[in-house]
Amino acid sequence: MSDSVDDATTVDDATRRARYWPVPVLRAVPAAVVALVITFSSNHAAGYGLLLFGGFAVVEGLVLAVGSRRLPGDARSRRTSLAQAAVTVVAGVAALALNGFGLPAFITVVVVFALLTGALELTQGLRARGRSPFARDWTTVGGITLLLAVAFLITPPDYSKQLGGIDNATGTLDASIILVGLLGAYLAITAVFHVIAGLSHKWGTADAVATPDGAPHA
Repeated sequence: MSDSVDDATTVDDATRRARYWPVPVLRAVPAAVVALVITFSSNHAAGYGLLLFGGFAVVEGLVLAVGSRRLPGDARSRRTSLAQAAVTVVAGVAALALNGFGLPAFITVVVVFALLTGALELTQGLRARGRSPFARDWTTVGGITLLLAVAFLITPPDYSKQLGGIDNATGTLDASIILVGLLGAYLAITAVFHVIAGLSHKWGTADAVATPDGAPHA
């Protein structure tokens, strides 16, 4: 009897993976694009960071909203995903609207986004443990997002240091450069994680079409 339950659970998980795996992959796209732009751009001003974050957040929120429809039978996770999508889109619109308000606006918008969405996704993952094959993914991304908030909060907004030293580099390293770089690092890490998670779920869908003895699944 227990073997039958385990087999049914495996097939059910594989079916859910088959429906949901494109969502993390699509979440990786805006994160990867903005991470690359930050990496190869010499402009790390707070206003530019707001523009890039705003574009990322709006697209990410839309992906989450559409992706929540791929969570049938899990009403709680679906509601949490929709709440996360709403917060993300609002944060993105706020970032674009506050583009001219500099570093204070950049810090505020990113910290509020990271605290709210990180807490939502972390809670979603913790609640889904033992029920959903995506629980660990949500928990991990939620934790990473909360760390982004911590990193922004502990970086002094008035930090400024003249470059120099043995490399004779010129210029100033300030809070804006550091924080935009931290945002890029966060987006790069989550993009890689989303791709790995999405493809892992895709490769795990074979159980949805074959029973343990190899016979086709009706």
